[in-house]
Amino acid sequence: MNSFNNQPKSSMRRASSLDALRGYAILTMVLSATVVYGILPAWMYHMQEPPPAHVFQPELSGLTWVDLVFPFFLFAMGAAFPFSIRKRFEKGESRWKLVYEALKRGVQLTFFAIFIQHFYPYMLSNPQDESAWLLAIACFAILFPMFMRIPLPLPGWAHTIIKLAAYGIAVGMMAFTDYAAEEHFSLFTSNIIILLLANMAIFGSIIYLFTMRSWLARIAVLAALAGIVLSAQTEGSWVQALYTYSPLPWMYRFEYLRYLFIVLPGSMAGDLLLKWMNHSAENTDMHKAAEASRRVAYGVLAISVSIIFICLIGLYNRWSFLTFALSALLLIIGWWLLRERQGSGALWRELFLLGAALLLVGLCFEPFQGGIKKDGPTFGYLFVTAGLGCMALIAFHVICDYLHCRRGSSFLVMSGQNPMIAYVACDLLIYPLFNLLGITKWFGVFHISPWMGFLQGILLTAFALLVTMFFTKIKCFWRT
Repeated sequence: MNSFNNQPKSSMRRASSLDALRGYAILTMVLSATVVYGILPAWMYHMQEPPPAHVFQPELSGLTWVDLVFPFFLFAMGAAFPFSIRKRFEKGESRWKLVYEALKRGVQLTFFAIFIQHFYPYMLSNPQDESAWLLAIACFAILFPMFMRIPLPLPGWAHTIIKLAAYGIAVGMMAFTDYAAEEHFSLFTSNIIILLLANMAIFGSIIYLFTMRSWLARIAVLAALAGIVLSAQTEGSWVQALYTYSPLPWMYRFEYLRYLFIVLPGSMAGDLLLKWMNHSAENTDMHKAAEASRRVAYGVLAISVSIIFICLIGLYNRWSFLTFALSALLLIIGWWLLRERQGSGALWRELFLLGAALLLVGLCFEPFQGGIKKDGPTFGYLFVTAGLGCMALIAFHVICDYLHCRRGSSFLVMSGQNPMIAYVACDLLIYPLFNLLGITKWFGVFHISPWMGFLQGILLTAFALLVTMFFTKIKCFWRT
């Protein structure tokens, strides 16, 4: 069991691999939402929403690449906790101040989830019209003073007034806007992805804050959470009462906490990454001398990516035992390759062992609850995706932090540094602009074949990427 009580403190550079993983998750999230529906193969969509109708079928089990994008983002979110929470705590900030910051971040993300959902053009009018597109762009614009640091030499109180004014304008927009089908503003109308992230920002951050020095304590929290989730099925029990109770049902439900099975293992991976970065910064010469060879780097990269593909192909086709056997074989090979490595190899070994444990537990859980499912998330899904998140982090660490492929990965890193902009760029800026300019009338050409349907997603994702990279280049970041 790992406990990092005696890490050396140093000034740290940014973890490019973590930004790249977050960027990959957000861009593939955009891609999965912008491909043409109904005409691509079933593995190009969520497993439980197959083409052509894309009606949710809860009984379907399996895994596609689309089912990985959100858990990868959650995993990256947890992996960032040591950098955003532990470092501040070690610099002298109190636990209660950090608890307040976690609550504030969760509230801000909840507001973000509610605000953007109310101003998606399809929410404003049906069919969409010019006023809906202009309101969507106005929503995108008002998000800047709400979530970015104002680049003006103003006193602190002035920055606060600007942000509060932006929030006030947003509240007024929601209160006085007419919505499609004569629906009015509702706190229950929110973006579920962002709402889940808000809950993870609160509960994941607070749990990490009080367990940051002990993995055992974090595992105990997950064990207790598993007990509550399973025991909640017992009619009339206090556990069921706890599971179903919510003081703010538009913001919080206990069932959202199931995603802590991804976020908290992500925080363990972040602990390992921070430990490695501190060690390499404090012992530069020794670190270089003990660095793993490129042959090992290419080997661990190939194994990590292969494990992800094997799980996707095997679980999509419901080859549960074959997936388990092949994954176990690759895990043994990876362990042997990394068994006595130093430097980056030591980090890869620890991440690999963490990912292997999570993945094997998930594959053993896979037949449980009717097979692996994203909605509602089964234990197999939560553990498998957390394990694959570890493998993805290893792969991006090899590419970004070991091989330093900066040109090839910079677009992922920049997107990962500004994920909130990337997430809404299509719905609140690109689609409305294309409609106002009359460009979307030509989109019918993308509906003629699967390849063209995929090309639509690539082009729209590329536009979202360009918007995100532009604002990242000019140091305009949305932060909560």
